[in-house]
Amino acid sequence: MHLSRLSRLLALLVLVSGGAALAQPQRRQLGSYQDSEMTLEERNAARARPKSNINAYTKDIKVKEEPIPWKAIGLAVIAFAVTAPFAWRAYKGTTRDIAAANTFGTSSTRGGEDASEQ
Repeated sequence: MHLSRLSRLLALLVLVSGGAALAQPQRRQLGSYQDSEMTLEERNAARARPKSNINAYTKDIKVKEEPIPWKAIGLAVIAFAVTAPFAWRAYKGTTRDIAAANTFGTSSTRGGEDASEQ
């Protein structure tokens, strides 16, 4: 009985602490623009202003372009060129071994050995 009370208390604490952790604070309401009326000139000036932060400093900033990693590309091409003949030879040898071990069809050597032993 004592263990069940402890487990219930633990489950209750886990649920309460999890709920408190997931609770989000109240969001602040933005001020309403209807309270302050703008004149026609102010509205036109606000529309004419650019939406992004464009000034003389941002016009002079050059975007840094990353150079193409020619050394890494060259190393990869050399590695593929060196390993390609060995891979081709391994592929051909494996397909030859698989074809020789084929147990079905006319190329099977099992049928011929069984017939000669009888």
